[in-house]
Amino acid sequence: MAQTADESYELARAHLERVQVSSWGDPVDWADLSMYGFYCLEACVVAAALHLGQERPSGHREKVETADSLAAEQNLPDIWDLLRDLNDMRKHEAYGDVDPPEGLDAEEVAGAIEEYVDSVGALLQS
Repeated sequence: MAQTADESYELARAHLERVQVSSWGDPVDWADLSMYGFYCLEACVVAAALHLGQERPSGHREKVETADSLAAEQNLPDIWDLLRDLNDMRKHEAYGDVDPPEGLDAEEVAGAIEEYVDSVGALLQS
């Protein structure tokens, strides 16, 4: 069954809830924050692409390329650096073989993710 733009967006909203919970803990749950943040942004990219009649991007690289196009063509926030940082943190937490990105603030990361979700939500309403 092919996922619709709305279904992908609802999945992103569910991931966002996990992001918000993990960002306020003491200590921060970077494993959940990075994983669900990364998946949240990717689900938003898929939702936006499908909404615009594009093919569903598959794989991380294609989703990053689509996110870049959406930033340029639809004026969505540029999330290239955020995707890279979240993916690196996710790998650090999951495998331990990648250094964590320096200077990440959990509340700022969660805020940037929420901003992207809101921007995609507005696009879906247009």
